[in-house]
Amino acid sequence: MNEAVSPAKVPHIGFVSLGCPKALTDSELILTRLSAEGYQTSKTFAGADLVIVNTCGFIDDAVKESLDTIGEALAENGKVIVTGCLGAKAGSDGSSNLVRQMHPSVLAVTGPHATQEVMDAVHEHLPKPHDPFVDLVPNAFGVAGIKLTPRHYAYLKISEGCNHRCTFCIIPSMRGDLVSRPVGDVLSEAQALFSGGVKELLVISQDTSAYGVDLKYRTGFWNGKPVKTRMLELVQQLGEMAREYGAWVRLHYVYPYPSVDEIVPLMATGLVLPYLDVPLQHSHPDVLKRMKRPASGERNLERIQRWREMCPQIVVRSTFIAGFPGETEAEFSHLLDFMREAQIDRAGCFAYSPVSGAAANELSGALPQELREERRSRFMAVAEEVSAAKLQQRVGATMQVLVDSAPGMGKKGGVGRSYADAPEIDGSVRLLPPEKISKTLKAGEFTKARIVGTQGHDLVGLPV
Repeated sequence: MNEAVSPAKVPHIGFVSLGCPKALTDSELILTRLSAEGYQTSKTFAGADLVIVNTCGFIDDAVKESLDTIGEALAENGKVIVTGCLGAKAGSDGSSNLVRQMHPSVLAVTGPHATQEVMDAVHEHLPKPHDPFVDLVPNAFGVAGIKLTPRHYAYLKISEGCNHRCTFCIIPSMRGDLVSRPVGDVLSEAQALFSGGVKELLVISQDTSAYGVDLKYRTGFWNGKPVKTRMLELVQQLGEMAREYGAWVRLHYVYPYPSVDEIVPLMATGLVLPYLDVPLQHSHPDVLKRMKRPASGERNLERIQRWREMCPQIVVRSTFIAGFPGETEAEFSHLLDFMREAQIDRAGCFAYSPVSGAAANELSGALPQELREERRSRFMAVAEEVSAAKLQQRVGATMQVLVDSAPGMGKKGGVGRSYADAPEIDGSVRLLPPEKISKTLKAGEFTKARIVGTQGHDLVGLPV
């Protein structure tokens, strides 16, 4: 009797992804390549042949989290490859790499969007078992690859880098200038995601409004038809594609350029969600000037009002910074007044935090940490007041809800989101048990819900 030949052990890689959705899409590319080459991946360190940590290096808390995670991976596993934004950050001496300075035993360090460099490091320390075609990767979306999000929504990155030089930000030094993806590639990935069952596509970049600027809006091709590499044409194509699948398209990181006025009518007709994630950061012209923010900040209120005239149901979410160097009480009061007048539906706020390498560190007028935190608290009190009033206006309305969770077919209710709620950063719709016995809920599918109340940042809905 012949002895059975035991199969070769499949190489196992622990993987941790930290930071923003842009980093998440980098992780998805790496995971797709790993799976295509036959590696097994998981979120645990123990038992893995090596660990990859995709880091964030934007603010001090993120740097600490990334360094702590690398240290934890080294302690539990010992073999660690580091990639992402922190990998591009210089050490305290200005020349060496910060990660290598703090954790000299890591196997390799790369910056962001460095899939090939990461794979080269993996091959060096853990040879690949085999090389099947990407389409054979289990749980992948064809050319779109593996996604780390729940199967019913996915991020679609349309460009990398940024041409702006905001004084509080070091992202361009880590991710470089704007590089737009070819429009045909973007649309091919979107098609693969929709056909694979994605019901919500979240468009992301560093500056979505600037898509195609670096390519001078040159004409590309999709399905044999010419398409301009420009935000308007891209959103039109994505919206029409989504309509065929009964899916949503949500736009993030949209700078308030005048060109956005062309997108809002598409929202009014239902082609894309009437939702804009606009990183305003402040309202006072002098603060915006010190921040070196793009677009004409003093016209933002007027622009938002015009968007609401074109599309009354539009939801605007934004982020702000309180306590920026030199911010006076009058400038901060201007921001609070702007929040009340602009009626920003969803707002987040950071107390200004110096970032190593940012130009803002050289500005005079640094405020005490306590004052920065106090202003952040005051801002959030106003933001929550505005948001609560906006939510209250939805009581009695019937809304389409994308179900995120519904244990037991939703017989005891579930959790979902309306068009006004992006995953993880906004609120949700808490779904009550359906009154009809025949009514069921399923994660990844839409349901209609009558809004019967509010609960903090969330709505309470009765499935109908």
